[in-house]
Amino acid sequence: MAERVWIEEISDHEGEEVTLYGWLYNRRSSGKLHFLQVRDGTGVIQCVVFQGDVPQEVFALAGGLSQESAVQVRGAVKKDKRSPIGYELSVSHVSLVNESPDYPIGPKEHGVAFLMDNRHLWLRSSRQHAILRIRHEVIRAVRDFFDDRGFTLLDAPVFTPNACEGTTTLFSTEYFNTRAYLTQSGQLYNEAGAMGFGKVYCFGPTFRAEKSKTRRHLTEFWMVEPEMAYCDLEQTMDLAEAFVTYVVQRVVDRRRRELETLERDPALLERVQRPFPRISYSEAIDILRGKGNETTWGEDFGGDEETVISAEFDRPVMIHRYPAQCKAFYMKNDPAHPELALCVDMLAPEGYGEIIGGGQREDDYQTLHGKIEAHQLSPETFQWYLDLRQYGSVPHAGFGMGIERAVAWICGLKHVRETIPFPRMMERLTP
Repeated sequence: MAERVWIEEISDHEGEEVTLYGWLYNRRSSGKLHFLQVRDGTGVIQCVVFQGDVPQEVFALAGGLSQESAVQVRGAVKKDKRSPIGYELSVSHVSLVNESPDYPIGPKEHGVAFLMDNRHLWLRSSRQHAILRIRHEVIRAVRDFFDDRGFTLLDAPVFTPNACEGTTTLFSTEYFNTRAYLTQSGQLYNEAGAMGFGKVYCFGPTFRAEKSKTRRHLTEFWMVEPEMAYCDLEQTMDLAEAFVTYVVQRVVDRRRRELETLERDPALLERVQRPFPRISYSEAIDILRGKGNETTWGEDFGGDEETVISAEFDRPVMIHRYPAQCKAFYMKNDPAHPELALCVDMLAPEGYGEIIGGGQREDDYQTLHGKIEAHQLSPETFQWYLDLRQYGSVPHAGFGMGIERAVAWICGLKHVRETIPFPRMMERLTP
């Protein structure tokens, strides 16, 4: 029996007879020929069925196959310069594994709501394959970057007793006889890890109950969050800059075919090289006012403001030292300008907004205790976090990058909903 191979390995089997297991992606016929586009998850290949090469019943079967029917195809691998992968299969046999009558997603245009309702099937399309393979490459690059630099992966809990990014965006749930929350960030636990291991990162799902319907928001998304002991704001910005450059160039190097499928110009990504521009919050305000935006000093930036600022640069821009009043309680104030926080946001170009947020953490016990109270949070709930400032506290810093926003930017997508297999949004919990 012919050897079973994957389409991505087909170039290693030129001239051999092989067997493919997959699904019919598309079909067209021309007289004595059927052209079957077969996919197996690793790629798509054209399988040519000639009437003179197969029994009549096999030729009739091939001509009647419906989209997404599961099939087994046997044939000889031949070079074909016209093929996107450079090879095609000259078919000697076709078997129907399972029929797919009336597959709902055809080659015609479909509305977004329809495609999202059928997300479990939409994942089979070439566009979704390209996006999610790029997501996979981003995740591989994330892990390689930190693993190669001696970071230890420490998984943060999903159930937490307290807020990290403000109490208004918490998903709450019963936890036996008490109340628990789905994590907004692994950062607080990462700080404990950094005191034990020096440099750590966590990578997992986070949850924000934000009542937002913008193209940048999901209620469940993935974040990678490094944290380093004996580290300040400048060192954190250096790491974030190196990290984003590494991830983007990995995608450019290894996923160029997928970028082409998405019609994403790789030249826009190739220019993502160090150094990135760095501007203060006050300098960002000046840019906004020069463009007619009258954002008041002290306000945090929204999507509109981020778009205006990032349009001034051809690569990510880092905005540092926001007013402390618009940042989280754990941010350390700038000793030289106490009204400012030692924080940074990285904005992606082309209007994609914030992809990284981070900064230096408050390392003084009394100061942090006062900030917790000022934000009307419970010192008792945060006692374990305060303990980190009592037992060998040191300057430390870190950041978080949202995977979905980064993937949306790299792929040039209009909305983050395509960057994760099954998106969760304010009005979507299914499929």
